[in-house]
Amino acid sequence: MTVHYYTSSSLDGFIATDDHSLDWLLTQDIDDEGPMAYASFEKSIGALAMGASTFEWVMRHERGRWGYTQPTWVFTHRDLDLPPGADIRVVQGDVADVHPDMLAAAGGEDLWIVGGGDLAGQFADAGLLDEVWVQYAPVTLGSGAPLLPRALDLELLEVARNRAFLCGRYRVRRG
Repeated sequence: MTVHYYTSSSLDGFIATDDHSLDWLLTQDIDDEGPMAYASFEKSIGALAMGASTFEWVMRHERGRWGYTQPTWVFTHRDLDLPPGADIRVVQGDVADVHPDMLAAAGGEDLWIVGGGDLAGQFADAGLLDEVWVQYAPVTLGSGAPLLPRALDLELLEVARNRAFLCGRYRVRRG
C-alpha cells in the first residue's frame, strides 16, 4: 500500500491560483488514457485525503455532485456542506492520528493525498508520504498555492510526456 500525492503543477511550482482556481489547468491538452494520467492512477486508490479548499473546488467544479466512491477524509477547521450519501469524514488535527483509519478503509489499496500541498507536506512531516506524482503544465502562474511547501529529498522513478504535460513520479527518501 502506497501513500501518493498526485497532482498537477504550473512550471513555476503552483497547484492553484491565489483564489484557489484550477481553470488554468483545465485548458491544457492531456490524454486522459495516456501515460501517468488520472484514469489509470485513480483505479488503484482505496481512500482519499484532501483539504477544505480542494474539497470546495471539487464541489463547485462538479456543481455539487460528488464523483468519488472511495472514503474521503477532508481536513479542515471550518464547517462544510457535504453531499448526501457520500462517504466523507470531516477531521482536524494531526494526520498521523487519522492515518490508521484511512489505511483500514482503503482495504489494501493505495491512499491518495488529493491536495493541497500543505496537507501533503503534513503527511511527509509525519513520515507517511511515499510518492509524489506531478504533471507539469506548460504555464506559469506567478503566485498561488505551492506544489509542496516543504523541503523533501525525492528520487525520480518514472518520467513521461502526456501531450502538453511533463509527468514525473518520485519516491520520497527518508532519513
